[in-house]
Parts: sequence; C-alpha cells; structure tokens
Amino acid sequence: MAVKKTYPADDPRDQHDPLVQSESEPPFSWRAVLEIIQALALAVIISVILNLFVVQVTEVRQRSMESTLLQADRVLVSKVDYRFGTPERGDIVVFQPTTDSTIPYVKRVAAVAGDTIDLKDGDLYVNGTKTDYLGAHGVTTPQSPAVAYPLKVPADSFFALGDNRQASSDSRTFGPQPDDRIIGKVILRFWPFDRLRFFEW
Repeated sequence: MAVKKTYPADDPRDQHDPLVQSESEPPFSWRAVLEIIQALALAVIISVILNLFVVQVTEVRQRSMESTLLQADRVLVSKVDYRFGTPERGDIVVFQPTTDSTIPYVKRVAAVAGDTIDLKDGDLYVNGTKTDYLGAHGVTTPQSPAVAYPLKVPADSFFALGDNRQASSDSRTFGPQPDDRIIGKVILRFWPFDRLRFFEW
C-alpha cells in the first residue's frame, strides 16, 4: 500500500506559523524609508534652487503676445542670461512691471538702453530705422500722454512691447522698465506640446 508523503509546504499549520511567515516575508526596513525621505528632500531642494536661480516655469496670462505666445501657454524662463549680460532687442522676457500689477508681464524687448524710440504712422522706429519683429502685428500707436516720443531709453532700462500691439499694455503706457525688473528670458514654449518651440537663446 502506497503511503502519501507530506512535505513541509503542504502542512496547513505553516500558514499560521509566525516562524514560517517571517522566513518568507522580508523584514520592515527603516533604513529604506529614510533613504526615500532623503531622496525626496534632495529633489525638493534642487527644485527650489533651480526655480530661484536657474529656470522657472511661467504661464502666459495675457493675450498681448499673440500669436507668438497664446494665453495659457507654458514657457520655460532662463534666469541666468541677464546675470552675465543685458537684454537684447527681440528678446522675449518675463518681468514685474513698475505698476500695481501682481501678475508678471510677458513682452518683447523692442529697444534697450541708449536706443531712441519713435512711433509714426502706426510703425515702430528704433534709432531712426523702421523696425519690425517677427510675430508682431497691428499698428503701433501711443497709449499714454505721459510717454512722449521720440523717447530715449534710459541707462539700465528697456522698452517693452507686446507682439499683439493693439491688445497690449506695455511701455507705451508705463514707460521704459528697469533691467532689474526682469525675472528671466523666455527660451522654450513646452505646453501645449503640439506647439513646442525653442526661442533664440
């Protein structure tokens, strides 16, 4: 008569034996938890440093840069460009205007320190030359009697214009802006993804 052999794995008592369970399950490790917390903390610190000193993500809140940038576009802003240089004509910048606005503006640098701006017959003139920037459209007319033309941009300042000239409140309203009001230079539109675009850097 054949006798059925019983193996330890077949013993139903093993299911309730804490010794057997402890051998099959890895022990809880506080060291692993601590390593995860340290990795997360390091990631947060790096993110904060990058956001403060290197790059930041900005959402376009206005329509003043259409159709170069549309409302709700997300852009990557470099904070290092102007630590080693000054704004150049044609740059798209994010800056905090010298107004009571709590929202940073996204505009194009139309003129820099020492340039002379004039607006004639709906056109922009920089240093006596009619100037067009790719993407700009609409007539360029004065907006405020407080800003008279021709206007020389003061030292350490820039003159900002929106590409959507007839739907932009810019330096035509509040005058040239100090360079130190610039948060950074727009280098990339990454959202929406189907409109991904790198700007001159």
